[in-house]
Amino acid sequence: MSDANPDPQNPDARNPDIMTDRFLPRLSRRLLLAGGAAALAAAAAACSPKAGKTVAAVSGAAGAVEKAQLTLGFIKLTDMAPLAIAKELGYFEDEGLSVALEAQANWKVLLDRVISGELDGAHMLAGQPLAATIGFGTKAEVITPFSMDLNGNGITVANKIWAQMKPHVPKMADGRPQHPISAAAMKPVVEAYRGRGEPFNMGMVFPVSTHNYYLRYWLAAGGLHPGFYSPDDVTGQTQAQVLLSVTPPPQMPATLEAGTILGYCVGEPWNQQAVFKGIGVPVITDDEIWTNNPEKVFGITKAFAEANPQTVKALVKALIRAGMWLDEGGGKNRMQAVQILSRPDYVGADPAVIANSMTGTFEYEKGDKRAIPDFNVFFRHFATYPYYSDAVWFLSQMRRWGQIAEDKSDGWYADTAKQVYRPDLYRAAAQALVDEGKAAKADFPWDTDGYKPVTSAFIDKIAYDGRKPNAYLQSQKIGLKAGQKVAGGKVVGA
Repeated sequence: MSDANPDPQNPDARNPDIMTDRFLPRLSRRLLLAGGAAALAAAAAACSPKAGKTVAAVSGAAGAVEKAQLTLGFIKLTDMAPLAIAKELGYFEDEGLSVALEAQANWKVLLDRVISGELDGAHMLAGQPLAATIGFGTKAEVITPFSMDLNGNGITVANKIWAQMKPHVPKMADGRPQHPISAAAMKPVVEAYRGRGEPFNMGMVFPVSTHNYYLRYWLAAGGLHPGFYSPDDVTGQTQAQVLLSVTPPPQMPATLEAGTILGYCVGEPWNQQAVFKGIGVPVITDDEIWTNNPEKVFGITKAFAEANPQTVKALVKALIRAGMWLDEGGGKNRMQAVQILSRPDYVGADPAVIANSMTGTFEYEKGDKRAIPDFNVFFRHFATYPYYSDAVWFLSQMRRWGQIAEDKSDGWYADTAKQVYRPDLYRAAAQALVDEGKAAKADFPWDTDGYKPVTSAFIDKIAYDGRKPNAYLQSQKIGLKAGQKVAGGKVVGA
């Protein structure tokens, strides 16, 4: 009976050696070189029905990482590109990692699955690790050792809103709109809606998203109130003139077309999709709101980082290399990246739509395509370094709009930033790449203390100093000030 075939549909099932040969994973040349014979032997053992082991043995034999098989999450946006490139170009494999990338339904599902351990890490909104750490929404210790990109978002309005805004927008000599376009051009449109008793609804992707904060910043700079959050109002619509609500990024164009919202702030390719579909007009990019603003991060739990330090180092090394490749040679690799991202398992949009912003241009009105070489930045300007000052800015906006209900000291902002943003982990990976000759010393900001220089490169020219968040909040015309909080539908306090 011992020679009986356990699977009549498979004549080879009785022979473990044949099974091992047939179904041995196709190890990459990089992984074989990294682990040599030991890696190959471990892989064979992992696949044998007698062994009961996993492919993780490959990495263990090579002595590289604590966890070789990883599942990482993302949302279908072009700024997930470092993950896709690290996988497709073999950078993960170079580090002894076997990575599966999984698209997630929305940002909440993504965060919950990282916290639960279903995902080992993910492409995240910069506000998500911060909000989780301070307990806004979900309480968990989530950190980031890597910033994924700069810029990459836009604000789009429906055609009918653009038609009403346009008379209030200054023009250049050739008749095209002068950019950047202030939200002041939309203020009379909003006032007309409110005068008729109609809500003016706009979409953003998540309450702690960069999109929420950049949209709010743009509206407030133009004299429009985007509303406050409070313990009694998690919608963030208290005192709002423009009502903001959550819509997942890929659903933005359809929600706009249906008339549920009149505009939105989202990452690419969903602004350009509105142009291609003829349903809306992008009126401003986030780079015009704040030049070289920080965008997504790579998020993992603190527990994962502590249990798997070599794995984290390997991940960051691979992601840094992906960012370098994406920005290499003035963007010479971008069209290849577009083809990869257009696949349904990644962004799943028409390559022409992705290329419209990914390759150094951006189209506002149909036919008004302009050169914006920094619309997507993945490595230049030290884009991947997790600066404390970036974290502090996002925390300041949480306080400005009531997500942080009470005043906090400047020291609290600094301490919270250091809990979440981990340049120490980034530096270890960067140094390894330099030692291996895969990156140059000059590629990284070794001398920084984690704070960027004071900047007023915002649409309203207000200066931001990451060391003085409370002074920054006091300088804003609209938003909570020292001693203020939202209670009973109004702002109370000093």
